[in-house]
Formats: sequence, C-alpha cells, structure tokens
Amino acid sequence: MTTTNTTLTDNTGTAPAFAGAARAEHYIETPPPAPPDAAHPAPTIADRSAASAPLPPQIGDPFAELTQTPTADTGTAELVGIRAFLAGLGFPVGPSASQIAQRARDAGQRENERIVRQATWTRAVSILVANPKGGVGKTPTSLILGGVLASIRGGSVCVMEVADDPGALTFRSEGTPTLGIGDLITDLNHVHTAGHLAGYTAPQTSFASVLGTTTPRPPLTAENVTAVATVVDEFYAIRVMDSGNQHSSAAFNAAVETADILVIPVMNAGDAALEAATLLRTLTARGGTAAAIAQNAILIRSTDGRPENPDVTARVETLLDSTGIQHRFDIPYDPHIAERGQISINRLTPATYEAFTAAAAAVVRSLQATVR
Repeated sequence: MTTTNTTLTDNTGTAPAFAGAARAEHYIETPPPAPPDAAHPAPTIADRSAASAPLPPQIGDPFAELTQTPTADTGTAELVGIRAFLAGLGFPVGPSASQIAQRARDAGQRENERIVRQATWTRAVSILVANPKGGVGKTPTSLILGGVLASIRGGSVCVMEVADDPGALTFRSEGTPTLGIGDLITDLNHVHTAGHLAGYTAPQTSFASVLGTTTPRPPLTAENVTAVATVVDEFYAIRVMDSGNQHSSAAFNAAVETADILVIPVMNAGDAALEAATLLRTLTARGGTAAAIAQNAILIRSTDGRPENPDVTARVETLLDSTGIQHRFDIPYDPHIAERGQISINRLTPATYEAFTAAAAAVVRSLQATVR
C-alpha cells in the first residue's frame, strides 16, 4: 500500500499553513454601528411593542366588537383639576356630582335609543302631531320627532302632511323636491313599489322621508288622507302626520282615525295650553279611536327664545296639569329651530336631541302598549 502525504503551504507556496488560517486571511471586520441620530432615534422596546400591536378596528368594521379589548372603568377617567391631581397621587377620589349626573344622563340616552331601535310591531304605526293653535311648533315637532325615530332605527319613517291647505312641512324640511302629496294623490292608483313612492318624497339626512306640498293643490279630503296613509303604510314602518289648525275638518278627522298615538306640541303661552285642553276634550267626547289617542296623549313643550312671563308660565303649568297628560317633555331653546328655516337633525344641540329622544322613547313605549 502506498501512502500519499499532502502538504499545505501558505500563499507563497513555501511555508505550511492551516486551512482555518487561510480562511481568516480574507475576513474583513465590520465596523461597530454608529450612535443613533438624535433626529431619528432608534425605536425603543415600547415603540416596537406599540408598532407590533394590532391596529384598532376602523369605523364600519363588522368585527370591531370582536377585536377590541374592553378596558376596565377605573372611575378616574373623567377626573379633572385638583381631583385628577389627588387621584394621580394615589388618593381615593371619586367622580364629582356633576360627573355622576352626566353619567346618568348618558345611560338614560342609551336606554332611550335602545327602546326606539328595538321596538317592533306587526303592522305600520302612526303618530298624529296636533294642536288647533297655530305657531306652537307642530311642523318642527313632526320633523324632529320623525327624524329622531328614523336616525335611530335606520329609516322607514315617513313624515306626511295632513293639513287641509298646504302647510310649511316642505319649507321646513331639507331638499327641494319637485313632486309632493298633491301629485301623489293624482297618481295614487299607479304607485305599487317603494321606489315609485320615494319619488314623491324629500329624503332627509336623518333617513326620514317627507311627503309635503310642492305645488298648489286643492284642500285635502278625508278620502285623500285615508288613501295616502294606506299606501304609505305599505312601505314605511312609522308614519308621522303633521296636521293643520282645523280640528273639525274632514281631513283632520280622517287623520285621527288612522292614528295610534297623539302628540301635542305647546309653547309657554296661555292660548296654546287652552287649545290643547280643548282638543283633548273634543277627542274624548267623540269616543272610539279619538278618545283612545286622547287618553294616551304625549305633550311636548318648546320655547323659541321669545320672552316668557313667569306668571304666564305658572298658569300654563296649571292648565297642563288639569289635562291629566302623564307624559310631558320640555324641549330647550335651540337656535337652529328658532331660525325658522330648513331643519337638519345634525344641527340640533345635544340637549335638544336628547330631549326629543326621550319623547320618542315614550311614544314607542305607548305604541308597544296599545298596538298589537
């Protein structure tokens, strides 16, 4: 057997060398990293943790509730001023009386919205807004009440005019529709779809639809009111009727017969309260549906910013007490309503919206009790 010896040499070819040394000869050491630039600091551990954390779900994300992690309410999130300072030092400091009251209002608002949103019936329901006295806010009440119901429920609310002569419903609502209730009455026998009916309405930002007067029309008759209400009820869950000032007219009587609940708007004025009391007595004496809606009437009292005499206000309160109306809601002064122009629900003050939401919840509760 012949043994072959292999001799390793260096790069000169003369001196023996190890293989590792040969590899090390070509190694170039990397210089140490430069210190971070002050203008562009390296991310810290907290930065990297925040960057790797999942982004919060976007508005409209259907999985938002599944991906958000609930946080415990420590009761100090709303503390301000000296109370926040003391809480930061570890002292047990609770919310102030005003903060507790605000939390209660927020909870009440959420509950009222829940009541409005989740109510269902086995047929369309109808709300009549009425007071024989003019200038008490029937049209604003109709638009805002219908708008609040629609905004919370996602639509399916129609606010329609049932006044004998053309009223201000179209003028106070958003948009400039070309067709209205007069045109609908002419074409009524040909309207068979929701899309066709929508062509006679004015869509609102609240998702309500307004059916008012756009061109000169003859006075509404009882047959007109009943026929339009029947068609509207086929395509809307809630119908709100803005009435006129003649509670003895055929159109008003027809509106009463198609109503499930009565809402009476008033101002802090003696004549407004007197007319409201007269309306209740008249409806009660009529019996039937009229008496039923009078018994469960809801009163909404607004103020338009005009000076109010405390003595008159006290007398109005006494008159309203005598009507026996159990559910009464005060609407605060709202400059947007007082402008007497088009009403947009998103321009109302939060206090006005909350007050109307409370009234809407009372309407819904009454409807759930009376409509089967």
